[in-house]
Amino acid sequence: FVNPGLLFSWVSDEVFRKPTFARFCSLLDNYNPNEDYKEVVTEEERQEQAAFIEEVSRTAVIKYLVIKDVAPGSYQEFKRMLTSLWFDLYGRGGTSGSSSAFEHVFVGEIKQSGGEQVSGFHNWLQFYLEEAKGNVDYQGYIFPRRRGEIPDSETQLLTIQFEWNGVLKSVSSTLVGVSPEFELALYTMCFFMGREENHIQLS
Repeated sequence: FVNPGLLFSWVSDEVFRKPTFARFCSLLDNYNPNEDYKEVVTEEERQEQAAFIEEVSRTAVIKYLVIKDVAPGSYQEFKRMLTSLWFDLYGRGGTSGSSSAFEHVFVGEIKQSGGEQVSGFHNWLQFYLEEAKGNVDYQGYIFPRRRGEIPDSETQLLTIQFEWNGVLKSVSSTLVGVSPEFELALYTMCFFMGREENHIQLS
């Protein structure tokens, strides 16, 4: 691992004023990170989920999935499916209703079994906000394997190590600087491709 310190030195406030970014960030404090904690979803949180899905569904990248028949059904059915896919609760770590795809991928969880470790937590906005609060200790990146290049300000896919609330995430990949709708569309597309490994070229 190379170059420990802060991962982010600065992110413009303009980013958080963009509608999909603002709706996304409103969801990040809706979860208890402990994997054995049964989540309780309030009506306000359901409204935040609905507002986020509505906002991202207006974007070209989400509409692309409907146009290209990546997901089945009508536009309205697709929005309902997105809500269910990302926000329905399921069991993890032996506790029912303790997790959702959104919490795992974007927010992060702390596994208790077999020693504490961070699970999920792949979103750069969550990382930036948690680092700004002092909850994340960034411990460096791994050199990109194939390209043999050093990450710079233009690099978007990083493999990093960090501690979150004192718990280690030894290896994590994150796409830096992308929009919430881009990540949601990308991972939803992978889900519908239905394979264990999906090879995607980002350019």
